[in-house]
Order: sequence, then C-alpha cells, then structure tokens
Amino acid sequence: MTATSLRQPDGMPRQLWAPQTSLYTNLDVSANRHPDKAAILYYGNSLSYGQLRREVEAMAGFLQQHCGVARGERVVLYMQNSPQFVIAFYAILRADAVVVPVNPMNRASELQHIFEDSGAKVAFAGEELMEHVRPLSGRHVDHVVVARYADYLRDQTDLPLPDMLTPAVEPAHASPAAGVIRWNDALSGGFLPSAHASGPEDLAVIPYTSGTTGRPKGCVHTHRSVMHSTVSCAEWPNLPDDSVLLCSVPLFHVTGMQNCMNMPLYIGATMAIMTRWDAQCAALLIERQRVSTWITVPTMVIDLLNLPGIDQFDLSSITYLSGGGAAMPQAVAQQIQDRWRIAYVEGYGLTETMAATHTNPPKHSKPQCMGVPVFNTYSLIVDPDTLVPLGGEILVSGPQVFEGYWNAPEASRDAFATIGGRRYLRTGDLGYVDRDGYFFVVDRLKRMINASGYKVWPAEVEAMLFEHPAIQEACVIATHDRRRGESVKAVIVLRHGACATEQEIVSWARQHMAAYKVPRVITFADSLPRTASGKIQWKQLQEAENQRGGA
Repeated sequence: MTATSLRQPDGMPRQLWAPQTSLYTNLDVSANRHPDKAAILYYGNSLSYGQLRREVEAMAGFLQQHCGVARGERVVLYMQNSPQFVIAFYAILRADAVVVPVNPMNRASELQHIFEDSGAKVAFAGEELMEHVRPLSGRHVDHVVVARYADYLRDQTDLPLPDMLTPAVEPAHASPAAGVIRWNDALSGGFLPSAHASGPEDLAVIPYTSGTTGRPKGCVHTHRSVMHSTVSCAEWPNLPDDSVLLCSVPLFHVTGMQNCMNMPLYIGATMAIMTRWDAQCAALLIERQRVSTWITVPTMVIDLLNLPGIDQFDLSSITYLSGGGAAMPQAVAQQIQDRWRIAYVEGYGLTETMAATHTNPPKHSKPQCMGVPVFNTYSLIVDPDTLVPLGGEILVSGPQVFEGYWNAPEASRDAFATIGGRRYLRTGDLGYVDRDGYFFVVDRLKRMINASGYKVWPAEVEAMLFEHPAIQEACVIATHDRRRGESVKAVIVLRHGACATEQEIVSWARQHMAAYKVPRVITFADSLPRTASGKIQWKQLQEAENQRGGA
C-alpha cells in the first residue's frame, strides 16, 4: 500500500511544494517580516528575529574569515539547547557550510570518531562540555567557539535553572587555549560574511546515527530534504505564526531540530527554549509564556502530569501536543484527553528521514499508531527477505529521505531497495497497515534498544565495553524499565584472572559513553551462548530476559 492510495486526512492535500531555497533563507524571510517579534524566549529573556539574524550574520562572518570555513565544509555543533545553539546552527548554514550536530551526552572517544569521520576542523561547544573537546584540540579540531549559556540570561528570573546556567564552569578571566575563542569575542569581531550561495542541492546537515554494526554513521541531508521536512512539520497541523512552542526535547536530534527550531523559524513563531528538562520549570513556562504547541516525547509528558501540584498550574493554552520516539501509553493518552481535550498526536520518523515520514491526522488520531504517510511520501510493507509487498518491514520514500551515509557507500547501498521503479529506505521496523490506511509498528527487524526515545545500538555499546581491560566479551540486550520503557543490560564475561564489580563497570562506562547508552543492569557469565559458526546468540539472551519479564 502506498501513500497515494490513502484518503486525504483532515482535507489536507497529498502534495506539498516547499521553497526551493536554502534553509537559512527561512530565517531571513521571518526576520524581514517580524524584526521585533520574539524568536526565542529563554528563561524569561527574549531574543528578537532581528537580533537573531544580526548575530547569525556576525558568527557566519567569523566562521568564514577567522576560521577559514569554506562552502561545503563540516562544522561540529556540540551544545545543549540554548539561544547559542540556534545561532550557531544558522550561522553555519549562512556560511554555506554543513552542520554536524552532536549529542551533548557524547564523550571524548565518541566525539573523536565524529571529528575524524566528518572531517570537521571547527566546532561550537558548550562551556560545560569543553572537558571532552580539549583532548582533541590541535589534533582533530583547529578552532572551537565556546558558549556560556548564562550570557543570554540578561534579566533576573525566578524560574528553576539547570546547573550550567548558574556560575561559570571556567572563571570569566581565564585565558582560553590556542584555537579556542569565547562566544562573545567571536560575535564582536566585526566580521561580515560573503553573499549566501547555498541552494537546495547543497549539503545542510549531517546528523550521526548509531548503526547495527560499528561506529555511528553520518546521515547526509541536503537543504532540499531538510526544507521539505521543515515545511511538513508546519503544514500538517497548520500551525499559525503566533504559536509559542515549548522546546524541551534536544535540538541536536532531528525531532527537536525540525519541530522545535527549524519549523517555528520557518513560520515566524516563538520558541521557549529549555536547556535541560525540568517538569516544574516546564509547567511555569507553559503558564507564563502561554505555550500553545508542545512537540515532545512521552516521558516528558508523563513527568509533567505526575508533577506534585500540577493542578495548580494553568496549562489551558496548550492546543497541539505531538511527538514520537516511543508509543504513548493509553492511560496517559486518556489523561491528556481529559486535561486538554486534545489528542497526543503520534508520529514516526528516523534520523535518515530528518524527522517524520508518518504522522497521525490531528483531528483523526489513533493511539499508539505511526499515522499515515505525510506529504509527498510513499510507504510500503514488504517481506524483509523477498521485498514482496505482502507484510513485514516498513519502507518509505519521499523528499525528506537522506542521500546516504557519509563515507559509507556499502551501508548506503544496503539502506535502500528499489520497488516498482521507486527508491525506498528500509527502516528496519516491522509493522502493518489497518483498513483505514494507518501504519503501526509491531517489532524491530534490526537489533536496537529504545530508551525513552533514544536509540541505542547494542553493537556500538559492546564495542566500547570491549575496551575495558577486565572485559573479555559482552553481549548487550534490552531490559524493561518502568519509566524509560527499555534500558541497556550487559551480559559480561571477564578476562581470566580479572576482577571487576557491576558498579566499577558502570562507572567506567559513564566516563566513556553517552549516559543513555550506559548499561543500567550488568550480569556476569562464564561464557556466552554461540551458534555453530561462533556467533553470539544475542536473541537467546534477549528471549530469556523477556521471559523473566525484563523486556
């Protein structure tokens, strides 16, 4: 079944014509239309569209003239949610370069791989993350612009603030190392960028996604693919330009990047940015800023609804609530319906598709459902072995689908299948289509753990665990987590004569990998089950865990 065979949801057209320009042009247009309107609200502080564009231009000039960034070169963006993240993202695009967004949970070894693979020599980094950048300075990165998020808190606030918005991590008078420059110094350099030259076919963003084998791979997206997804995010729910969006999910991830940054800048809306998730702060922001739109993950909604004293807050301004990453529990969906008289609109997408390929129609939403293919998007359910359209793996094709993996031609070839003359991305998820044309995910073809919407690939965690001097072998599986849905469990065989406790391995893992990848549960075994050919039988371990009620 394809998207063209589905009825049009809520009277929306099946086709969408996105602007044939660079993504940066969206900011330029909105700044021309609304120069004095608030583009960003940051813990009681405001940044107008006009000021946002001026700072983007100044930073783009710095990238080109001071750092020597040329058209098509990659620039790493390694920050928490902040005004600086938005400015840096659009400054890179304005400089005709390519954004390489990096999860701020990543540590030095993970960061090193991305620098080496992408070839980036320039980076933006949050001040609190510099301890992971310093070991790479000089060898892997030539220029680093360091941002202190608190610099954009010009007015006092009684809102609860995360730790990194309190006193500076480094004293303000400390001299930066060679190649490192403070954000404000870069902005005040007086550099002007050359004329903007990027078009729809130029590269725009290379977000990294973990794979079933080996290290994370970069997903190559052009301005065209990102633009189509951006416009789709706005047109599907038909959001007005006076919308205020709560930006609580990470902006480095395509869900936050598209729904909470690129989309509101496209329509000229206002973003209320949170650097770190805090349910009480979110309730205060919704109440005070009259937030109308919240695209988020189920975990955050559950936290908010369980906040002590939640009934004391006026949250009636919320008119559109949407998200994905994990299915929304039916009981929580009912609470949302009872409180806001709206549905939690679930969607489905991948890093390879720059967010959504399927979304529920706002007025006809089904619970725990992917929805229907969005504008210009085709989707099939096929047998994963024969590719016959009978049932099994979900395939998608549309303008938002990536070009392929950076520096990985074989993986790029394996990611696609051509059926009926159309090129489809193989999602690796198994599902079905109901009689109304709505798609549902039922299982995963690929080996992956879904921890609160964060995708954890066991092979990557195993590869890092093997670096521990006491570990001979490790097999990573999913274990049930009442809050996160799934968490990481490692079954470990220690080297002969080695000694290590569960807590020692967990502490080591926290120093070497992003927090969401760290095994929450560790068990020790004398050996791991293997096939006749010597492959570890991870499915056997996973099934045993499932039978124990662990997943």
